[in-house]
Amino acid sequence: MAVEIPPLVRPSRLRSRGGLVGECLAEFLGTFVLVSFGCGSVAMAVAGLPGSGRTAGPTTIFVGAGDWLLITWGWAMAVVFGIYVAGGVSGAHINPAVTLAFAVRRRFPWAKVVPYWVAQVAGAFTGAALVYGVYHNAISAFDLAMKGPKTNGHTLASFSVFGTFPAPYFHGGNWGPLVDQIVGTAFLVMFVVAVIDVRNTAVRANLGPLVIGFAVAAIGMSYGANAGYAINPARDLGPRLFTWAAGWQDLAMPGTLAGSFRDYFWIPLVGPLIGGVIGVLVYDLFIGDVLHVRAEPAEAPEPGRTRPVTTTDEE
Repeated sequence: MAVEIPPLVRPSRLRSRGGLVGECLAEFLGTFVLVSFGCGSVAMAVAGLPGSGRTAGPTTIFVGAGDWLLITWGWAMAVVFGIYVAGGVSGAHINPAVTLAFAVRRRFPWAKVVPYWVAQVAGAFTGAALVYGVYHNAISAFDLAMKGPKTNGHTLASFSVFGTFPAPYFHGGNWGPLVDQIVGTAFLVMFVVAVIDVRNTAVRANLGPLVIGFAVAAIGMSYGANAGYAINPARDLGPRLFTWAAGWQDLAMPGTLAGSFRDYFWIPLVGPLIGGVIGVLVYDLFIGDVLHVRAEPAEAPEPGRTRPVTTTDEE
């Protein structure tokens, strides 16, 4: 139930937050929520459930598809509530690829692009720090129990709580994961602009964030295994920077695991930015332009001329 809530700070002191500063604060908090719950769902599947004795063993993860569904729906709900938190102030881009796509095709001011990006990455970094603070005991126990290659005592599996990396069947190649990120983000932005387009079958009654969350779940279920479906540069870079500082070292930055992949960090940055622009252009070319033409009023007559009157009666 909506109620009138008085501000915590006197209105006269909030003036500076009424513009770009307030929008960046909203982007920070929205992306913080996104990563806190998205990475939190991965921490639950990878370290929390196994370490708490709720699976067959302390390192038993991804039994069938169940854990993957937990992660896909976890990220979906993270997107939903991130948008609900920030949407009324900043539009809740919470994704640099969305911000760039809107600047290219939705008249979002270019002067706000970089400030939004900084706020989004900072929010993602802080969200990753929160997840680590809550789950560091489970993550440490998981890394200790795991066998295999370790970087400063950490495993690739524990890094997956925070960042993304390519599947082994790419054999360390970059083109496959890059295409994957372009395609996944193109679909994401295409779905976002379709959902909010009032000329199309736009979602009503403030259900847009929920439907966008469904879109993220669909992408995770259909394209998630190739490279972890970052589809959001801030979602990957913020946690990647945090894990680098927290001891994952080369696994995080530059994103290298000997014999598996090397210098991977740029893939989930560049791929989504390209894919987001492609997604909005494809939507506008195939759908948006058609809706625009249909919405145009009948062509006005030339100045000084009147439109001929047609009747069904003939003299």
